[in-house]
Amino acid sequence: MNAHARAALGPTSREAPAATLEDLVKHAEALQPLLLKNAPESEKQRRAVEENIQAITAAGLFRLMVPKRYGGFEGTLKSHLEVSAALGEGCGGTAWVVALTNVCAWFAGLFSQQCQDDVFGAYPDARIAGVFAPSFDTRRVQGGLKVSGKWYTSSGILHAHWALVGVAEQDKHGALVAQYLALIPIGEVSVEDTWFTAGMRASGSNCIVAKDVFIPDHRLMNIVDAVQGTYPTELKNEAAYRAAFMPVAALILVGPQLGMGRAALKYVIDKAPHRAVAYTSFEHQTDSTAFQLQIAEAALRIDTAHLTAFRAAAEVDEAALHATQLGYLTRARIRAETGLIVSLINDALNILISAHGAGSFAESSPMQRIWRDSNTAARHAIALPAVANEIYGKALLGVENTVSVLV
Repeated sequence: MNAHARAALGPTSREAPAATLEDLVKHAEALQPLLLKNAPESEKQRRAVEENIQAITAAGLFRLMVPKRYGGFEGTLKSHLEVSAALGEGCGGTAWVVALTNVCAWFAGLFSQQCQDDVFGAYPDARIAGVFAPSFDTRRVQGGLKVSGKWYTSSGILHAHWALVGVAEQDKHGALVAQYLALIPIGEVSVEDTWFTAGMRASGSNCIVAKDVFIPDHRLMNIVDAVQGTYPTELKNEAAYRAAFMPVAALILVGPQLGMGRAALKYVIDKAPHRAVAYTSFEHQTDSTAFQLQIAEAALRIDTAHLTAFRAAAEVDEAALHATQLGYLTRARIRAETGLIVSLINDALNILISAHGAGSFAESSPMQRIWRDSNTAARHAIALPAVANEIYGKALLGVENTVSVLV
């Protein structure tokens, strides 16, 4: 690692930080003006600008889900939502990078201690970007797997020091032996520039490419076991890394959108006294009953999304704290609630854009960027309401889940 990359990582102390999780939320809130200022340039560059990444690193936000043993904050799911929502009020794409990077740090905390030492031992600010979808181009060798493949789309990979990818091991007849998450140093893979999208441009969610990379066994985690709550980490006393795998992996997706919903509501309310309702007698939007009703309707959807998200996060955190397993029905419900939350936010944004007016779609307005970012993020496969609702419906009815093991 060169001197510039080391400097970007910030302090390398493995001592537990003095700041609290509440402090991190305040740090995230303090960064909102910077992120908002840089949002157009981040979109243009199709990556979070380096000034954002440096400021977020300096604020300690990339250590949110890193174990305290490495100088991290060992955060809760609640704190993850709070931090990413606060950043989402400034820039949805940058918040998405931080949210996905932090959950990948949490995933790393589930691996063996040897693997965690590889990742965080020297650099507690090491950043990880990942993709669950597996490559089947693997072969068993002594001490691990040789892996090749392409993984779309990896949010934050342009700022990462490690890649977390899905790999599938097959026997000589092509039968599946196991499916893993694997950690690979960024220097052993390449990044293909594929991220050309209508929204979430700042997330830089490009493609990871590997060719015949060796992954030692200690950097493999069986994902099917993980979904069932069995993790390789030997440190079973760390409550943060006892949390249910898929509820965490799903709910972290909604934090940036909660922030985007708040930002849009505030923007429309702040502008309302100074805007007319076009082609009506109302010189101020605030005087219109129809506008007032729309604001209330949008605010209620955003509030309901928050209540749903933080209730679910509290369930996950409480179970982890007391070393209890969440039941399958609860896990299925939380995955469905993830889809509900993003739908509520998008519904609220549609109402707010209509209330604010066609000016929402001016390039100079943050509304159009928020709308595009939120709608793009909502199409993440884990957050799709139709799929999640089918899984939850089957669980409620006692029907076998043939849809996905990711519950």
